[in-house]
Amino acid sequence: MKDGEKIENTKKLKPVYRAIIEAGSIIFLFYSNLLMGEYSHSGLGNTKGFLWALQDIFTGSNFCIAAISSLVGYLGIEFLRRKL
Repeated sequence: MKDGEKIENTKKLKPVYRAIIEAGSIIFLFYSNLLMGEYSHSGLGNTKGFLWALQDIFTGSNFCIAAISSLVGYLGIEFLRRKL
């Protein structure tokens, strides 16, 4: 593989890397918010502990919500980038 081909392949993957990073950031913020909620006055994180709180927030349904939300958020951000 020549250097030119390598650079061209990297340019093609740049939007994919951007999407992964932005969606990952949104998922991180989603789970951070859930974890903070476990330690608010209404959550059980203070009494049951940190491992219980992690186990409580990392569920399949929460991941589906996070993945869909991150996709919608990414598409919304890209739409605004292109319009502005």
